[in-house]
Amino acid sequence: MNIAAFLDIDGTLYRNSLMIEHFKKLVKYEVVDPGLWHTSVKDAFVEWRKRVGEYEDYMLELVDIYYEALKGRRAADLEFISNQVITLNGDIVYKYTRNRILWHQQQGHKVFFISGSPSFLVGKMAQKYQIDGFRGTDYLVDEEGRFTGEVVPMWDSVSKNKAIDAFVKEYDIDLTQSYAYGDTNGDLSMLTLVGHPIAINPAKELLLNIKHSPKLKETATIIIERKDVIYKLDADVEIISESDLFL
Repeated sequence: MNIAAFLDIDGTLYRNSLMIEHFKKLVKYEVVDPGLWHTSVKDAFVEWRKRVGEYEDYMLELVDIYYEALKGRRAADLEFISNQVITLNGDIVYKYTRNRILWHQQQGHKVFFISGSPSFLVGKMAQKYQIDGFRGTDYLVDEEGRFTGEVVPMWDSVSKNKAIDAFVKEYDIDLTQSYAYGDTNGDLSMLTLVGHPIAINPAKELLLNIKHSPKLKETATIIIERKDVIYKLDADVEIISESDLFL
């Protein structure tokens, strides 16, 4: 049986979100009305940047507008912009994760991306890093190649589990010897499925759920990459609450 590594992209490999960068390029090239950013997204973005608002709130504001921005447009007409996203951002990644991909490839492991970003971007990222397969959120197109506004998500645990099940059957993978890398709670079940779960700069909800899972508390590794230092922590790392900051 084969050993595999399953990796989320946004926040795990790439230091931002491929969808966000794609949206920014759509605004830059005026495919999307720049006014939408200022009237619908900017406030949530500013609150998040100031660490007052939540990242999820910012993303929820953006996702709805992103759907509408793509609806009715031909995928082929946006190919240049999609390529630009990877060309300009494909190397802005965490050193730890980039090196782990290389290590897995050197060991002969199968490597897969499973990401909530659009599959047409995830596929380009997969090609760049020469990995074995990928799954992303599918933005459906009609018979004329135009986006319909409908999506098949790949950002939640259920969808990611189905993706892993498909890879396991296709590539004869031993999950007990395999690895998974993620950063948000959508990656929780993916981490639970494998013998070697690694949480990279985990969000609070994911870290709490790891601490509350008997299996993950024993097997999970926490990786923090900040500035030029990479920290390796046990799953029982202490979490400082906001109230503790005032003590």
